Amino acid sequence: MVLVAVFGVALLIAVLLSGLAARTVLSTSLLFLVGGALVSDGFLGLIHITPNSEIVSVTADLALFAVLFTDGMHVSFPKLRANWKNPARALGLGMPLAFVGMALVTHYVVGLDWTTSFLVGAVLAPTDPVFASAIVGRKEVPAKLRQLLNVESGVNDGLALPIVLVLIAAAGPAVGHGNASFGKIALELGLGLAFGVLLPLLVNGLARFRLLGAEPKLQPLLPLAIGIILYGLCHLTHANPYLAAFSAGAVLTAVSPEAKAAFEPLGEALAELAKFAALLVFGALLTPQLFADLSLGGYVAVVLAIVLIRPASLLISLIGTGFDRREKLVAAWFGPKGFASVVYGLLVLQAGIPQGKEAYTLIAVCIAASIIAHSSTDVPIARLFHVEDLAGIPSDEDEAAAQHSKEIGHARA
Repeated sequence: MVLVAVFGVALLIAVLLSGLAARTVLSTSLLFLVGGALVSDGFLGLIHITPNSEIVSVTADLALFAVLFTDGMHVSFPKLRANWKNPARALGLGMPLAFVGMALVTHYVVGLDWTTSFLVGAVLAPTDPVFASAIVGRKEVPAKLRQLLNVESGVNDGLALPIVLVLIAAAGPAVGHGNASFGKIALELGLGLAFGVLLPLLVNGLARFRLLGAEPKLQPLLPLAIGIILYGLCHLTHANPYLAAFSAGAVLTAVSPEAKAAFEPLGEALAELAKFAALLVFGALLTPQLFADLSLGGYVAVVLAIVLIRPASLLISLIGTGFDRREKLVAAWFGPKGFASVVYGLLVLQAGIPQGKEAYTLIAVCIAASIIAHSSTDVPIARLFHVEDLAGIPSDEDEAAAQHSKEIGHARA
């Protein structure tokens, strides 16, 4: 219950400071990360969490599922068909370059063996748009840039997962069973995709029967029910829940735009709550000992991962595209490591591979540094695109208009 109370306090502080955070470099995500670190064993000792604690894997898993489900709802298939080339270049060229670049740095700078180095590269290859919300969630930012970052981050989690699982098998005692592992991974991904596509289609068909259908106040719960069933179904059958979540959100938006519109406010709020809970728990793992365990070479690798490897790989992949220089630089910078990397990093630690602890330490510090760097720079960079309506806070003109409407309403009454 201490953890619940700490989360409530952190949530209250974050809400009260959200207006300030929306206009400055202060980040609500960073507040939860720092809050978790402060109440952990490394500082105040109010909560006791280790990387092997079940709450760590559960909260990270739920957060990633919720974020991907809502991310999938932002996918527009007509727009994607018309503008698929840029995300395809980022995924087909930029992501492999980042993967290989991180592996080379990990091997030569940190000194891990080749298999573990490629494993670290695969874990840190996925990106997460939630730490750049002022960029990807604002209509003032060019649509092609927002679409690139959203589609790239939504798809690269699922692309990285099979590579992570295969490399864990190769680095651990399961060497020699690569074909069986690959077949199992392919089955899990296929099941996840099938469930993510078929379940929304089935529910949408049921909702269109004349005798069935949700009344307006309960309509937001229909997509929520789909998400809950999908989450449970994937874990019961070992299907990949992340690919299922993203595909289900995208299919639901395509077949039932009204359901998406009804669920969106609730879905975004639930995803935010899950994200904040995961950040608090992850922050509790960021003890002074963790940072002390990382070598000087590890810190060099972290810096290179954020300021060189991601930017260079995406800039190369965007050569010859229609983005201008400013848009390319923004896209290259915003490659934050998020919940997918947290979940995959925990898989590495819990797999018991020879250099798993060293790999996890590097991964955890890199994720923490990325969250700090990217969530603290999205607002200043968003202002380059003249984004003023940050975090939905009304401007002076909006407040004046609202007051005028209120006065008219009173007059009519």
